[in-house]
Amino acid sequence: MIEKINRANPAKIGIYIVSIAALLFIPFLGGVHLFDWDEINFAEAAREMIVTGDYLTVHINFQPFWEKPPLFIWMQVLSMKLFGINEFAARFPNAVCGIVTLPILFNMGRKIRDNFFGLLWVIAYAGSVLPFFYFKSGIIDPWFNLFIFLGVWFLMLYAFPENQHKLRNIILSAAFAGLAVLTKGPVGFLLIALTGGVFLLWVKFKVKVRGKDVIAYFAVLALVGGSWFILQILNGHLDTVVEFIVYQVRLFRTQDAGHGGFFGYHFVVLLVGVFPSSILALKAFGKEPGNETFYPFAKKWMVILFWVVLILFSIVKTKIVHYSSLTYFPLTFLAAAFVYRAHQKTIRWSRWMSVLIIVLSVLLALPVMLLQFIDKYKHEIISRDLIHDPFAVENLKADVHWMGFEFLPGLLFLLAIIFIFTRIKKTAPVKRALFLWGTTLAFTLSVLLLVPRIEKYSQNALIEFFKSKAGEDVYIKNLYFRSYATYFYGETQPTDNPNFYDDDWLLTGDIDKDVYFVTKIHRAEQLDKYDDLEETGRKNGFVFYIRKAKNPKP
Repeated sequence: MIEKINRANPAKIGIYIVSIAALLFIPFLGGVHLFDWDEINFAEAAREMIVTGDYLTVHINFQPFWEKPPLFIWMQVLSMKLFGINEFAARFPNAVCGIVTLPILFNMGRKIRDNFFGLLWVIAYAGSVLPFFYFKSGIIDPWFNLFIFLGVWFLMLYAFPENQHKLRNIILSAAFAGLAVLTKGPVGFLLIALTGGVFLLWVKFKVKVRGKDVIAYFAVLALVGGSWFILQILNGHLDTVVEFIVYQVRLFRTQDAGHGGFFGYHFVVLLVGVFPSSILALKAFGKEPGNETFYPFAKKWMVILFWVVLILFSIVKTKIVHYSSLTYFPLTFLAAAFVYRAHQKTIRWSRWMSVLIIVLSVLLALPVMLLQFIDKYKHEIISRDLIHDPFAVENLKADVHWMGFEFLPGLLFLLAIIFIFTRIKKTAPVKRALFLWGTTLAFTLSVLLLVPRIEKYSQNALIEFFKSKAGEDVYIKNLYFRSYATYFYGETQPTDNPNFYDDDWLLTGDIDKDVYFVTKIHRAEQLDKYDDLEETGRKNGFVFYIRKAKNPKP
C-alpha cells in the first residue's frame, strides 16, 4: 500500500487533499457567533473598512487601530464582499488557508522524503486538535503562521548545500517574510531571522552566503513588508506607524490585561492542544541513523523553529493560546517522522507514549462528557455557593437546552482510544497512528457542534442584546469591560459627534441620542450614582441600561 502511494501521481494526491480539506473546513463556519476578543476584533476592522471605504487604515470604533497591519483584514473584506458581513465571511479566509496549507505540507513532505511522508504530515496536522480547529476560526494566526513557515522553508532551501536556485529561494523567503509582516507585524520577520540565526550558530556559520542574495532579501522584504507602512507615512499617518511599533514592543515587555501566565504555559498548551501529535513527536527530537541528506537537514530546521517559537513566547509576558501556534508545523512534522521511522522499524512505540495518550484522552473527553450535566446540577452548584464569582454564577443560569446525548462524543472517543490500544498492536505503528489521528479528528468535529450551546453560557446574551439594537439611531456603549461585539453586532456607524468617545458625556452630558449601556453584574453598583440611567434588564451576568436623549436631533 505504501509503495503504491509513493508511486502515485503527486498532483492527483494533491487534488484529493484539497477536496477533503474543503469538506472539513468550509461547512458550519457560520454556526456560532464570533468570539471576543480576537475573532470579532478582526471582523469589525473589516466591516469598518467597508463602511468607511478607507481600505488603507485599520479602524476599530472608527478610530485608527495600530495593533495590526491590514493584510488579513483585506482578506476578510473580500470575503464579506462575496458573502455579506457575517460569521461565515469572517472565518472563510482561514478555511481557504487550511485548503492551501494541507497540500503545501504534502508537497514539502514528499520533497523531504516521499509521498507517504507527505501524507503522514498532512494527516498529523489535520488530525490534531488545535491545528484543525484554527482553520475553522476567524483569527489572524493561520495565514500569519503559513507565511512565516514558507519564509523559513525557502530560507532552508537557500541554505541547503546542494540547492541550485539560491537567488529564487532567497527572494521567495523574503517575499513570504514580508507578507507575514503585513499580516501581523515585525514579529513575523523576527521569528524567521531567529530561526536562521540559530541555524547559523548550530553549523558554525558554514553556509555560503552571497552578497547579492543578502541585498535581494532585504530589498524584497522592504518592498513587500514595508509597503503598507510606507503608504501610511506618505498619507501623513506617521503617528499610526509609531504607535504600531510602540504596541509591538509593549507586547513583549508587559502582559495584556487578563492574558498573563506562568513560564511553562505554552508547553502545556502544546502538549494538550496538539494531541495526539505532541506525544508522537516526543521520540523524534533526537538524532536518527541513516544516509539521507535532505531529511536530516530539514529536521534540524524544524527542531530549531520549534524551540525558537516556544522559548520566545514563554519569555513574552502576554500568554495567549495561539501565540505558540507556529510550532504546529514542526511538531506535526516530528510526529510524522516518528511514525515513518516506526514503520521502518528503526524506532519503537514505547509504553509510556500509550499511557500518556490515554491520560490526555481522558482529560479531553471528561469535560465534554460532563457538559450536559451543567444544566442538570447548576441549581445545586449555585445554592451550595460553590462558585464565588457573581458574574460566573449568572452565566451558569443561562437557559441552555441539552438533548441528553451530548456526552456521546466524549464516550465514543474514549472507547475508540481503548480499541486502538487493545486491538492494534504497537508493531503496526502506521495503522495505530492513523486510527489515532482519525479518531481525534472525529472528536474535534463533534465538539465543534457543541460550541453553540457552550457559547450561551458566556457571550450569547451580550451579543443578542447588541443585535437587537443594530440599525437604530442610538449610541451603544459597554462600561467597565472590553468587547468588540458592541460594534460588530450593534452595526455601529461613524459619528460626527466627538463627544461619543467620552464616557462621562454619555453618562452625564447633554446627549443628542438615546444611549444603551451594558455592564457586568459585579460592576452594576458603580452606575447607581447616575440618576437618569434606567435599568432595562439583566441576563446571564450582564445588566442593560438606557439613558434618554436630553437634546435629541430633529
